[in-house]
Amino acid sequence: MPVVTTSAFDQRKRRLSGVVAIPVTPFDVSGTVGAVDPETYSRLVDRLITGGIDVVTPNGNTGEFYALDEAEARQCLEVTVKTAAGRASVVAGVGHDVATAIRAARHARDVGADLIMIHQPVHPYVSAEGWVEYHRAIAASVPELGVVLYVRDPKIGGERLSRLANVAPNVIGVKYAVGDPVRFASVARDAGPGRFTWIAGLAELSAPGYFAVGATGFTSGLVNVAPGLSLEMFHSLRDGDFRAAMDVWERVRPFEELRAADGNANNVSVVKEALAQLGLCRPDVRPPSRRLTGDERAQVTGLLEKWGLA
Repeated sequence: MPVVTTSAFDQRKRRLSGVVAIPVTPFDVSGTVGAVDPETYSRLVDRLITGGIDVVTPNGNTGEFYALDEAEARQCLEVTVKTAAGRASVVAGVGHDVATAIRAARHARDVGADLIMIHQPVHPYVSAEGWVEYHRAIAASVPELGVVLYVRDPKIGGERLSRLANVAPNVIGVKYAVGDPVRFASVARDAGPGRFTWIAGLAELSAPGYFAVGATGFTSGLVNVAPGLSLEMFHSLRDGDFRAAMDVWERVRPFEELRAADGNANNVSVVKEALAQLGLCRPDVRPPSRRLTGDERAQVTGLLEKWGLA
């Protein structure tokens, strides 16, 4: 088994301090029955990397992870690793039951991913001990890989994260997606300063508030459409120029609010519609997502025009 040095994990932690792109999964025909379109997927990933993105997460929520079967998720990862070709870190999304997550994690290791991101458990009954054991078991199956946690539950506190890190030293990052910067600041400090790289997991609109209290990276679906805007915000936040970051925030706010409409029902649909209008992929999504209405599509058109992309 290959030995991963502390310095290698440190390098991976540093790369997480940036824009963590969550690519969409393009389909080749109507999204209800269509297969993954690997050629289009590769072009979209290459566009992200050539646009300056250093971290790509196939099989994230914007990639419709829960609507993909196991073979499709493997295909998305394999295309990403091949396309990235060492130019960017690849963080493979894994999840579901422990056995399925371990199979996906080991596949990620075998095909050359750098890290895995463990999706939030979907089981309705989650104990503190069970949460730690779930993540420990998956992390232990791939000690060579860095592990990023996806935390969406406000009940997950710093003490629980610290306990997990004690038994799973390859857990190096946390994608924190609870909409409460005060809670985030408390959790990060209770977990231990410097223990993890903290990623604002609610994209550009949450990033300034989370950077103010300890995040050093943020995830993005918008980056599929306009990588320059996401990177402009990141560079401003990294440099402590919150005024410039908020200028970008105002420009992307209507797009992100349209994605968040109806309880985030449009999260993926808006991104795919924008890409479709740019001629980059089909707008198809799989249930339980839906295509946008005519009025919503018109709003996307207006935003692309404002950004100079149409």
